[in-house]
Amino acid sequence: MPTVNLTSFKRKIKKEKTPLRRFLAKLETRQPKNLEEIKALSDKEVWASLDCLDCANCCKTMSPTYTGEDIRRISKQLGMSQREFREKWLYKDRTGDWINKKQPCQFLDTKTNLCNIYAVRPRDCAGFPHHNLKKMNADYMHMYKQNLEYCPATYRLVISINEKLGY
Repeated sequence: MPTVNLTSFKRKIKKEKTPLRRFLAKLETRQPKNLEEIKALSDKEVWASLDCLDCANCCKTMSPTYTGEDIRRISKQLGMSQREFREKWLYKDRTGDWINKKQPCQFLDTKTNLCNIYAVRPRDCAGFPHHNLKKMNADYMHMYKQNLEYCPATYRLVISINEKLGY
């Protein structure tokens, strides 16, 4: 399985982000009937050729949103009170969500790309990049547009769908 070269990925996405976002915007307004089948096939192909441990770009550049349940579970695992956990690691953003104070994520081992709290990681992390959370429709296309520039799997998924649809 080939490894992810983040430098190369960043160069590619810088050039291709705008056209790929236009493609996704087109899908928002005109969805082919077989989009979900194409997405499922493309997703399977992407994950057959990619391992998140080669990358961890999401952990290096993004922050999950921590739910109250996440905070409870993680703080308990770390032997801290929820308040101590929030004060040490999190802040409330302008929308009221709890997110990491710093990047890369404090729980990422940057040498191995392993998560030090994997068993109790935030729900947002467990589901990332959220390809199968909901159907690829107008209500959820923003997720693909956002993750496109952070996640090589999402980038490859969108490229694959574009190729299969012949746009």
